[in-house]
Amino acid sequence: MYPFKFKPILKKVLWGGDRICRLKNITPVQNGIGESWEVSAVTNNISVVDNGSMAGKSIDELIDLYADKLSGKKVFERFGKRFPLLVKFIDAQKALSIQVHPDDNLAQKRHNAFGKTEMWYVIKAEAGAYLYSGFSTAVNPETYLESIADGSFTDYLQKFEVKAGDVFFLPAGRVHAIGAGCLIAEIQQTSDITYRIFDYNRCDDNGNFRELHTGLAKDAIDYRLYSNYKTNYSPKINEIQTLVSCRHFTTQIIEAEAGKILKPDAVDDSFSIYICTKGRAILKYSNNSETIEIRQGETMLVPATVHIETILFEERGNLLRSFL
Repeated sequence: MYPFKFKPILKKVLWGGDRICRLKNITPVQNGIGESWEVSAVTNNISVVDNGSMAGKSIDELIDLYADKLSGKKVFERFGKRFPLLVKFIDAQKALSIQVHPDDNLAQKRHNAFGKTEMWYVIKAEAGAYLYSGFSTAVNPETYLESIADGSFTDYLQKFEVKAGDVFFLPAGRVHAIGAGCLIAEIQQTSDITYRIFDYNRCDDNGNFRELHTGLAKDAIDYRLYSNYKTNYSPKINEIQTLVSCRHFTTQIIEAEAGKILKPDAVDDSFSIYICTKGRAILKYSNNSETIEIRQGETMLVPATVHIETILFEERGNLLRSFL
């Protein structure tokens, strides 16, 4: 086995822009692309290998072939042949809907599926760009329904102006939305379950209002107030830092200047996913006998049995690394 890159699954949506194509150097540039699903095992959105001898194989076929050698023994024991993470790039030229995702228990009960805990890493943000995460004041189910009815729901939300490098962890149940002007990397559980709460009274291409899930969302929301909804960290050059660690995934950031060689710690019995948000790097693996390049806008799945020995940054850049 070797590190796998996949064909991007591009999603055209009413709020999308052109920055995903520019990030990934896709030509001709397409407008209206809101998401690129980089690694996905979601039904009807299955990633397909785009490099090496396994090109054309789906991620499901890889798991069939390699089982725990791909995902790791502890991961395979927990999830079997269901790959547990979904990685996306998101470009919000316009604001996304206010939404919430169910946790594992509710998603299993209602949809026979995983819940959706996720995190955001802001790659770029225009001046004044913002997002919503959590509540700014106390809300209960009754207040929620009343504010939806009178259009005041966003008044209860915590709003953050954002810049490149900002991080937000979004456990299932947390109300959230990405505002206009944000380009984001998203790491999440393998789930496509979203309860749309408010969509600014927008219409789709056919002139219809998009479906809202007011009742479903009411039982999924975590109504508690928290002291901080943003993940605070101090960027450190030429180091590896952990940004988020939860039962669903751990994500680290690796920032380095051109010419720097870093030696990442071995991942304990799990696959890892590398996401390049800036620059270019060469990864050595298989006892330093083979290399693979990762460039800005690329994502790579490293099997559990493939150890990355060193990372050489050809340009100053950023990598995110996620694993279980």
